[in-house]
Amino acid sequence: MPRRENISIGEYYHIFNRENNKQNLFREERDWARFLFLVLYLQSPLVFNNPGRSISYFVRHRKFNIPKDIEKNVIKNRYAELVNFCLMPNHFHLTVREIKEGGISKYLQRIQIGYTKYLNIKYAKSGHVFQGSFRSVHIKNNEQLLHLSAYIHRNPRELKKCKNKESDYFWSSYQDYIKENRWNNFLKTKIILGQFSNKKEYDNFAKTSGTKLLLKENHLI
Repeated sequence: MPRRENISIGEYYHIFNRENNKQNLFREERDWARFLFLVLYLQSPLVFNNPGRSISYFVRHRKFNIPKDIEKNVIKNRYAELVNFCLMPNHFHLTVREIKEGGISKYLQRIQIGYTKYLNIKYAKSGHVFQGSFRSVHIKNNEQLLHLSAYIHRNPRELKKCKNKESDYFWSSYQDYIKENRWNNFLKTKIILGQFSNKKEYDNFAKTSGTKLLLKENHLI
């Protein structure tokens, strides 16, 4: 089991964690949407006072109604940069780049504390939701970065209903890589997609890659 590493500015990291008691992190759509909101919009220090309004809008329209000026503020001041993600019923995976010193730690702390408070209040629970703060693995080279993206995007194959349909899984950035990017500059796909001639080529790569390198490095949860 990899431990959390020292994090350096400009470097990429595989970030992951799971539910503390081997139970599901999400019970209904609003829970999934809440966590996705945190992952997308907490990349900067900006504080959102009423995220519940955006979550309600998302449940109806499948997108967040964040004003453009606030979006620009988040992007301008981000301290961590999201490259890809996958939210699973009892764990999550992110690829994140450190933009400012301590950025990834602040980013994950806000995500996990925010979601823990939300979950404990909503379901009248107490205590830890996640297994510790988070785990990180430094992406040491481009090959590892590419294979990691494929591994993360193929993670939903663990779910029976998503077997061979990973690209349709809503709570992953896979479809943002092979179709239209739903989250615009909140999801920085260029570092990966820029290495392929088109989205179809990336899709073919993702379908045939993503596990060998990670297994070799004991890089799986």
